[in-house]
Amino acid sequence: MYSVNNFAPDGSAVTLDPTDLDGRRARRGRNREAVVDALLAFFHEGELNPSVAAVAERSGVSLRSVFRYFDDLDEMGRIAIQRHTENIRHLFDLPDLGQGSRSKRINDLVEHRVELYDAVAPVARASMLRAPFQPVIAEGLSRRRAYLRDQIDRQFAPELDTLPMAGRFAVAAAADVLTSFESLEVLRVDRNLSTAKCVSVLTDALDRLLPG
Repeated sequence: MYSVNNFAPDGSAVTLDPTDLDGRRARRGRNREAVVDALLAFFHEGELNPSVAAVAERSGVSLRSVFRYFDDLDEMGRIAIQRHTENIRHLFDLPDLGQGSRSKRINDLVEHRVELYDAVAPVARASMLRAPFQPVIAEGLSRRRAYLRDQIDRQFAPELDTLPMAGRFAVAAAADVLTSFESLEVLRVDRNLSTAKCVSVLTDALDRLLPG
């Protein structure tokens, strides 16, 4: 068995068992995950900016240890948002993109956007709160918005291709806004519409907007 030499504060040699080091790393990893889980739980409950002390208490990790694992709440939030985004990345993909009749493509996109909203809303709110002050989060939001804009162009290419350039841009932009997270936030939170009602409203709006 190999050993690692370290030194105590008095200068005396201390031999560390590599299995102890592996155990410490594993414990550190578990504790970091517990802290991230606690922060995500706060996000899902609508508390978008909890104190480090509150996160530490909820995670069961000491406040002192939390500050060893993370520089500050900003880093903790960034890691939590990145992990959540990785876990739900597949939900951004729209199955059968651009396939089917006009009405089917409208319905497919609307149902996809409403389902996506339900999956990302709590963490998306936390992301948008932090984006103006954290470039990494802002860049991630920008990439995902661009990806969803491209879906609009590809899903409704047959309809958009019938329009002149200026009209195509205006209709595509309006469709993007109608089905954006921000619009769904207004419908679900401000107007308190059910999932089914949101689907109905957005489907009707896109049907009226897109050339038929």
